[in-house]
Amino acid sequence: MQTGTGVRWALVCAGTALIGTCYGFARFAYGLFAPEFQTQFQISSTVSGIIGSGSYIGYCVAIVASLVLTERLGARRIAVSAGVVATFGIAMITFAPSAPVLAAGVLIAGSSTGLASPPMAAAVSRWIHAPAQDRAQSIVNAGTGLGVLVSGPIALALIDEWRWAWAVFTVISAAVTVWLSKAIPFTESEGHTDTAGNGWRPGTFLLIAGAFLMGFSSVAMWTFGRDLVTSVGHVSDVVSTSMWAVLGAAGFVGALSGDLVARAGMARSWTTVMVAMAGATLLLAFLPGTPVPIFIAAAVFGASYVSLCGVILLWSTRIYPQRPSFGVGVSFLMIAVGQVAGAPLAGVLTDVSGGTAAFYACAAIGLIGACIRPRPS
Repeated sequence: MQTGTGVRWALVCAGTALIGTCYGFARFAYGLFAPEFQTQFQISSTVSGIIGSGSYIGYCVAIVASLVLTERLGARRIAVSAGVVATFGIAMITFAPSAPVLAAGVLIAGSSTGLASPPMAAAVSRWIHAPAQDRAQSIVNAGTGLGVLVSGPIALALIDEWRWAWAVFTVISAAVTVWLSKAIPFTESEGHTDTAGNGWRPGTFLLIAGAFLMGFSSVAMWTFGRDLVTSVGHVSDVVSTSMWAVLGAAGFVGALSGDLVARAGMARSWTTVMVAMAGATLLLAFLPGTPVPIFIAAAVFGASYVSLCGVILLWSTRIYPQRPSFGVGVSFLMIAVGQVAGAPLAGVLTDVSGGTAAFYACAAIGLIGACIRPRPS
């Protein structure tokens, strides 16, 4: 089913804002404020990594629920639920009096990302004309970069008052949720998706393996990127938070992932961008105290990460064209499983072998992942 141009752009814009809120604020902003949290709650890098993995654990649980419930209840209900969960989790972090409450807030906030991606993929597939679907999916997915970009200046302005920064995130999240509830169309037929032919389709194993390795290789930068440049590189708060803003701004390049796949093909796009993300991770490990390489690494990582998410999204919808929420749910679940496995290990490596060790390990995993050759059916 398709709809008019006005509704179509309202859906794409609101969906992009939802992804930006859930990923940029509720999930990845933890890494931006990791040094402040470690100081405020007196926790080690290992504990910080464990808490950071909580957002990925919440994501894993939520995305399993989302890929099932989206087909039963419809995209609109689940997408709005994602906004509500993000708002609640971010508010918990804002008022957290202790590390356990912080961990609970991180887990709840992070779960919103699991709820958000499948219904937005389903909504775009349902309401956007077929020739524009790949581009629309890529634009919505690039909302991650938007969220990270917005969080950077807020953090810079309120770095010494981190609770106020998270209060701003809470207000924005609530506003986006209201907007989304009005932007996604609803019909009585929603929630009655035909799930005939359930089961794994050819190419699913490669999709799962690629998503897992991509998630694992990204975790050092997301969880300890700012911590590395401040604790090892000894750069100023201005440089470290500007790095985060650059990372987010570069994420907008991910909106071009649909065009990249159309021009270069799925396999070549995947390999090239995975190598770029691994290279960015290595660059930050080699030169964590020099601003220009820091910004280059952040830009390449941000563009690569969001582009890879876009490639995986398109990869999964081509394997499961009749069940886009299921395909996206499975692949994005495996990204999070990789991040769940990687975050605590990155924290341990940081404590035992120094800040750069986790970045070298994650870069190596990324190069292994680059060897996968997608073969969508």
